[in-house]
Amino acid sequence: MKFTQKGIASAFVIYALLGGMSGFATAETTLPNIEVKAPAGIYELDLTHAVLLWSVKHNGISNYTARFNDIEATLKLDPTKIEDSSVEVVIDPTSVETGYRGNYKATHADSGFETWDEEVARSPKFLNGDNYSTIVFKSTKVMPTGPTTADVTGNLEFLGVTKPVTLKATFNGEIEKHPFRDVPTVAFAAEGVFDRTEFGQPKGSVGSEITIRFDGEFILAPTVK
Repeated sequence: MKFTQKGIASAFVIYALLGGMSGFATAETTLPNIEVKAPAGIYELDLTHAVLLWSVKHNGISNYTARFNDIEATLKLDPTKIEDSSVEVVIDPTSVETGYRGNYKATHADSGFETWDEEVARSPKFLNGDNYSTIVFKSTKVMPTGPTTADVTGNLEFLGVTKPVTLKATFNGEIEKHPFRDVPTVAFAAEGVFDRTEFGQPKGSVGSEITIRFDGEFILAPTVK
């Protein structure tokens, strides 16, 4: 039997696709290991050491940034297999804080709202908090991407619409005992972008994309007996 150079190359490709080369299979299936020493369990967000910011392009020239003050987050941590961990976040849209410094009533007498924060929180053009009392993110997949990073994909429920959103998460560290709670504590940051118009918000003087930035500490919750 005569082997041509083209035939050998073809056989090599078929052999690799069939898994004959273990190196190919390992490269495709092995996930990076995120080393976490904290025990497995349910961790709750320490709101005094957490921040959730959002920003949009304003007039195409700046990043207009605000924060939510009332957030709850629960982390189900599996330190031996991070991809089996999960997180759920619940946000009160009426807790938005913009840091508006002007005399809002004087400049927006016809708005029907007392403050800019109130308009952003309650107006149907913005967060519509009177009709949708929560914004919820529930993770569906955690995919490690490096020694301290992972892609966290989940369903975002916003303005009555649910769509998948992926956050870039970073494990920032851990301590064996929180100085005031005396329990293990872990810290994570996350950032992601989504199109607000896909959730029904109108286009306007601000950009369609919203950037979310989170940074916070999670404390091991007491075991319920």
